[in-house]
Amino acid sequence: MRSDIIRVYKTLHTWTGIITGMALFIAFYAGALTVFKEPIARWASPPSAGVAATPLSDTGILIQQVLQAQPKAASDFMIHLQDEEHRLARMHWQEVPEGADEHDLLAPQDYAATLNADGDVHISQPGHTKLAEFIDTLHRVVGLPVDTDLHRLIMGVISILYGLALISGVIVLLPTLTKDFFALRLGKKNLKRQWLDAHNVVGIASLPFHLIMAITAAVFAFHDPIYGIQDKLVHEQPIRSMFRASQPAPMPKVRDASELLPVATLLQTVEGIAPEFEPTLLQYVRIDTPHAMVRVWGFDDRTFGSRAWGGFAVMNPFSGEVLSTDYMPGLQDTPNAFVSSFFSLHFATFGGEPLRWLYFLLGLAGAWLFYSGNLLWVETRRKKQRRDATLPAQRRDTWFMAAATVGVCVGSIAGISLTMVLHKWLAAYIDSQTLRLQGVYYTVFFGFIFWAFWRGSARAAAPLLWLAALFTAAIPLTSLVAWLIPSLGLWAHASVATLGVDATALVGALCLAAMARATRQRVARGLPDSVWSTASA
Repeated sequence: MRSDIIRVYKTLHTWTGIITGMALFIAFYAGALTVFKEPIARWASPPSAGVAATPLSDTGILIQQVLQAQPKAASDFMIHLQDEEHRLARMHWQEVPEGADEHDLLAPQDYAATLNADGDVHISQPGHTKLAEFIDTLHRVVGLPVDTDLHRLIMGVISILYGLALISGVIVLLPTLTKDFFALRLGKKNLKRQWLDAHNVVGIASLPFHLIMAITAAVFAFHDPIYGIQDKLVHEQPIRSMFRASQPAPMPKVRDASELLPVATLLQTVEGIAPEFEPTLLQYVRIDTPHAMVRVWGFDDRTFGSRAWGGFAVMNPFSGEVLSTDYMPGLQDTPNAFVSSFFSLHFATFGGEPLRWLYFLLGLAGAWLFYSGNLLWVETRRKKQRRDATLPAQRRDTWFMAAATVGVCVGSIAGISLTMVLHKWLAAYIDSQTLRLQGVYYTVFFGFIFWAFWRGSARAAAPLLWLAALFTAAIPLTSLVAWLIPSLGLWAHASVATLGVDATALVGALCLAAMARATRQRVARGLPDSVWSTASA
């Protein structure tokens, strides 16, 4: 391939990477954690006897009493099937404030219902922790605070640029691929070459994963505008009405909640059509209308799940008729399976725990890829030391990018870690989850950025990494304190999932500490004309 063409693609790769790198670092780091969204939610949730307090056999009575007291709940409520200690209650629903975006996971108010010892319903607003939803929001809108239409469009543009960076990077590497792939030239004499080799190896080895992320993220961001264009140019009627036309015919009359089939009957029907499917949740929708339905959510690790919650079968909650398997893992037709694959490949809702751990590691590797790309850009523009031994002034763009990379990347790690910790410590003192989540995270995030620009990347990097290591180590330490001093009002679950959160955080803290130590040594011993040297700061 001609050298001038390679230069064009190298420039494209460099600048698309620089423009999107820090936003994608946040998206990939938060996304890696979101793979284990359920264990994080359990770690952050206080123990609750609400689910176990209401047997599944009493669910019908519970639903009837709740709908008498709260008729609005009939539009959409959930019945949890698993008796886990962090669940709000057997029955759970949300009310979305007027004007809130439908994708804003932090806006809805949660309600929970159980039956007391006398068989009477108890309805509460338990303050369900939304820590996992907040981390997921950071992932989905590249670090922006709220999931809105505008922020999704920004994420979509970044995803397209991300795809261009991937393609151009492969083209740049093609002429030397066989020579350079897995060629890790280790040694202290040429650290830039070592980082470039590692960057290339990680990028090529995880290319299929990154292509999946870029394509699916762009689809998620632009599917509404795409539907709108199709509606105007292709279809003769609004798409929404076409979807409604494909739904099952409405019931001849509205049925009373007392006529709902027992949960066991619904689950038995689902088991008959999909024996390997593991139900986790029943979502009742519009049961006070002729369009009543129940979605039986769950997982089948052998095949794709259509959403982050897995997949679902749609049933008539009064007759038990299976209305649709369009989103049921293993029972979908080819077009629906194709669409579901986009969601499943992005959310890792197939393959079980081994695949989720693989996605977690690939997510962290992706975050490192963007971090290392920025560092390589900085080093490429490093001023050479003059022969007369005087130090040249660093270029402002190099200094700016180095400080921004340290502040944004390390700040996002530290912000998420301290948010997890303080969200639990402050739960008894601050009711507002906005303060405990967005308040803590963005205070740390912008604080790290301010410090990086005030002190410069060389002086700021090691201290900020040590702080990030400390905040991350505080996650398992919080669980340890909860076990040792229960009078503090903290909690710690003994489940494998929550212990896994603590163990992973401990390993992460040790890795950050190692990075801080290596960074401190480089600042002290590195070339004095480098932006990472205090001599040029």
